[in-house]
Amino acid sequence: MNLRDSLKSSSKPHLQRRGIDQRYRRRMRAMGWTAAFMLLGAMLLPLTGYVYVALVEGAQAQESADNQAADGNEINPRSEYWRAVRESAAGVTTASGPYVTDTLMQDGGETWREIRNGPIATFGPWMLAMMLLVIGLFHLIQRPHGIKGGRSGKTVPRWSVTERTLHWYVAILFIIMAVTGLSLLFGRRVLIPLMGPEGFAAWAQWAKDIHNYVGPFFSVGVLLIIIAWIRYNIPTKTDWQWFKRGGGVIGNKEVSAGRMNGGEKSWFWIICSVGMTSIITGLIWDFPIFGFSREIMQITNIIHSVTSIVWVTVFFGHAYIGTLGTEGAIEGMIKGEVDVNWMKQHHDLWYEELQRKGVAQQSAEPDMTTHTDGRAS
Repeated sequence: MNLRDSLKSSSKPHLQRRGIDQRYRRRMRAMGWTAAFMLLGAMLLPLTGYVYVALVEGAQAQESADNQAADGNEINPRSEYWRAVRESAAGVTTASGPYVTDTLMQDGGETWREIRNGPIATFGPWMLAMMLLVIGLFHLIQRPHGIKGGRSGKTVPRWSVTERTLHWYVAILFIIMAVTGLSLLFGRRVLIPLMGPEGFAAWAQWAKDIHNYVGPFFSVGVLLIIIAWIRYNIPTKTDWQWFKRGGGVIGNKEVSAGRMNGGEKSWFWIICSVGMTSIITGLIWDFPIFGFSREIMQITNIIHSVTSIVWVTVFFGHAYIGTLGTEGAIEGMIKGEVDVNWMKQHHDLWYEELQRKGVAQQSAEPDMTTHTDGRAS
């Protein structure tokens, strides 16, 4: 072998590693751009109301303005009558039906409106913003959780095709429900100043219809997730140790976990409690044909608003840890497989169970074999 052949042979592994690094970086950039476009779409979607206003409502707005100008000096002769009605005095009625009462106007709606447009609409956005701020600061200070020892080049199964399909079905509908629901809840304070009354009115109509029709399909998906994964989310003593050590994220400590760690189990039980409360109260509003009283409708709307805000707030943390916060985690939910070293680090007990069952390791794709030092750069 001459000198030229020797140099080519020695440089070949280096070139292969360099090619792998480039493919991995391209993959990460593609995932980053995809997330950015999804976020941008969620922000721009409400602005489509402007298009509707510009094309359809221009003439209607002008006609309404002309009518208001013509009637501006007219005094409403029924004002005293409606003041008396607002006193909520009981009367007599011969009508029948689930919503018939002896009160012409139920004044509890004003209390509901003050709570919904007061504390909930005021503190809800701050709760969401604070969660995003905490995540951002944590990301800057702690840095993402990398794979100790680097990637092994071998993978093991993490999620089946059915599980991944169900997860992304629910995740996509969750984002749709969150965008439309928060638009309706905070539109008066957040969107109307940006879009104007007409633009928000057009978007609110679309958001309400989307929210109402997608809700039942989303509810079925959440129920299926609970049924499919409840057996993996029963709390154990191992989970308590996981929490005591900060899940291995804080301080970079070694922690043991089965198929679901303590954090994933916490998210699951939040879905079962807070999430299902949000879903049930939402379905009550979605199907008022079952004869619920106005008081029940008002109370369930308040509960639905509060639990939905809490659910979305916790979702921000779940989404961060499953993507940017933990290197290699998202690969399991996209491809169904994760690196062996990742599995040993985050779910060692589950890895040992797979080994006892004789589950074979597979060779990783070339762009998944990049080695890291245990902390993402």
